[in-house]
Amino acid sequence: MIRREERGGRVSSTVLAVKANPKSQRKAKGHGHLRRAEILAAAERIFVECGYEGATIRRIADEVGVSSTALYMHFRDKSEILVEICAETFARMITANSELAAQDMDPVQRVRAMLEAYVRFGFEYPNAYRLVFCPIPVDVPEDKLSTLTELGKQCYELFIGAVARIRDAGRLRTADVDAAAQVLWAAPHGVVSLMISQTTFDWCERETLVRLMLDAVFSGLVTEA
Repeated sequence: MIRREERGGRVSSTVLAVKANPKSQRKAKGHGHLRRAEILAAAERIFVECGYEGATIRRIADEVGVSSTALYMHFRDKSEILVEICAETFARMITANSELAAQDMDPVQRVRAMLEAYVRFGFEYPNAYRLVFCPIPVDVPEDKLSTLTELGKQCYELFIGAVARIRDAGRLRTADVDAAAQVLWAAPHGVVSLMISQTTFDWCERETLVRLMLDAVFSGLVTEA
């Protein structure tokens, strides 16, 4: 800033140092949907790294580069952030399963394609995957919890419906479709959850491991055409 002073009939200019405002490092306001996406991405990382209890609104806001007040303009509290992350994850899975369920294809190939898509999602989005398949904190509002429960049911119903088509084709080795669907889901879930959490273990090549796991579980539950 320049201050002008009059001395002995002469005007002089003095340059004054201006302290930088600490808040100037904050990000400028952006488009709402972009800032909201930044918050969700930062929260995913922090929830996984620090646990739900260790994550705070201030920490999430600092990670994004906004004030806590600005973050509250998008989300009421951290439980609302967690619920939206989980809801978006279920929505992606429902969309993928719905597209596969609508295709005219061999029923066994359809279920395998669903599981392969599930595995790819887990490896591509490990933070979101961990959050969806870990216990939901008790302070999540009941209405939000019921929403997540319903989304989870929709995702599973699409999958079990696809498994039922294998039974209808006379190729399922058990009459218990529900049990078969749960085994088919649990096997890839085990591989994904172990590989994304036990990162120091000397795992075999990922694609080889996934292929062998799916070959083994389908061999045990499905007969040849």
